[in-house]
Amino acid sequence: MKKKKIALIFGVTGQDGSYLSELLISKGYEVHGVIRRSSSINTNRVEHIYQDPHEKKRKFILHYGDVTDSTSVSKIIKKIKPNEIYNLAAQSHVAVSFEVPEYTANADALGTLRILEAIKFHSLEKKTKFYQAGTSEMYGKIQSKLQNEKTVFYPQSPYGVAKLYAHWITVNYREAYGLFASNGILFNHESPRRGETFVTKKIIAGLCKIKQNKQKKLYLGNLYAKRDWGHAKDYCYAMWKILQQKNPDDFVISTGKQYTIKQFINKVADRLKFKLKWLGTGLKERALDKNTNKIIIELDKKYFRPLDVENLIGDSKKARKILKWKPKYNLDSLIDDMIYHQLKNM
Repeated sequence: MKKKKIALIFGVTGQDGSYLSELLISKGYEVHGVIRRSSSINTNRVEHIYQDPHEKKRKFILHYGDVTDSTSVSKIIKKIKPNEIYNLAAQSHVAVSFEVPEYTANADALGTLRILEAIKFHSLEKKTKFYQAGTSEMYGKIQSKLQNEKTVFYPQSPYGVAKLYAHWITVNYREAYGLFASNGILFNHESPRRGETFVTKKIIAGLCKIKQNKQKKLYLGNLYAKRDWGHAKDYCYAMWKILQQKNPDDFVISTGKQYTIKQFINKVADRLKFKLKWLGTGLKERALDKNTNKIIIELDKKYFRPLDVENLIGDSKKARKILKWKPKYNLDSLIDDMIYHQLKNM
């Protein structure tokens, strides 16, 4: 009988952690997740797969720990001795990273180092495969039209800088100590489980609430940042595929299609039967709903970042060729999925 694989996920309660847990459980894994101790319950994204500790043969098990605490990281890895570790834990909000740069570096950069060091310390180099969740924000001030695995990095936020350290320390441990350690450089990926402060979810939630007269206006920042958006489900499948390869490597995961924030807004508005008319320029730009003759979208300078990445579009040819991966969702089906769940849960 084939021995069950054991996976350990740091950042299990996030958008990606919840989808990845579902995927791994469906493939017969025993999944262990690390959660931070909190006075309020923060496990709503994994509530549907949670199992009581008294149940026998559990497939989903939670442990208290934190990537900012090397002792807990080391203890958990020693106890579980997983076949695969996925590091999805991060302070992942770009704008917030300007407000808490030290914490962002501690969690996103040094957190990765703590996991890698624990794998090495417990002599798990031959047993444990490691996946590091990278980000297109590492490219920052882009140095080429399309970004792939060979594109020069130039991060423009404390988040991007911290993630870049995590990327290179993963490469370093792979080359110096022979760890099976791979990076996924994932472009923006969204879903109904996206956090409320992320711009795609904020737009969809805001416009749904305005449609139902539960909110009057939506306030946003830069409308002209260009992004390559995919669905988190597709990208979590790519994470798993990366660790099923014979050799460790780094892969860009993206759709290769690009849209502005404004184009995203227009697509959502069309589906919700708004008739938007854009007025003004610069900070005075705003959107009028011709159905009601009311301004429903305005800009607020507090939502503009000190430095913004203007133009991201990924080249995922390597992943498509080697991993045999390609996205099932496009932007339209992603938006449909997010709107459906938003309205369903209101």
